[in-house]
Amino acid sequence: MKKEMDLGLLLMRLAIGFPMLIYGISKIQNGIAFIKELLIGYGISPLLGYGVYIGEVVAPILIILGFRIRFAALIFAINCFSAIVLAQMDKVFALNDYGGWALELLAIYLIIAMALFFTGAGKYSLSK
Repeated sequence: MKKEMDLGLLLMRLAIGFPMLIYGISKIQNGIAFIKELLIGYGISPLLGYGVYIGEVVAPILIILGFRIRFAALIFAINCFSAIVLAQMDKVFALNDYGGWALELLAIYLIIAMALFFTGAGKYSLSK
């Protein structure tokens, strides 16, 4: 049974790490001006916007590799929570065009990241 659990943890890591890394690559290519504007609107220093690179590039890479997974998953979860609070609060009680919860993707990322924080990376990882 442990073998299947380790494989399941690897699949969870890939399922959230790879897609979020794509978001991070987009931020590298296109910049984070909109995040800085959001932060300024809340009276927060726009320099904190650069943290998105940690949450959407570094943490996903660490999660995929299974290196320092608990720390990486916590950073990832904080990134997702911050995105909800700063940019998606108006969608907390909203449905998307197909009848699903408007925040389902971010919620799934957040919940899986928290699960990885509590479980660790499993056998198929760089660090134990």
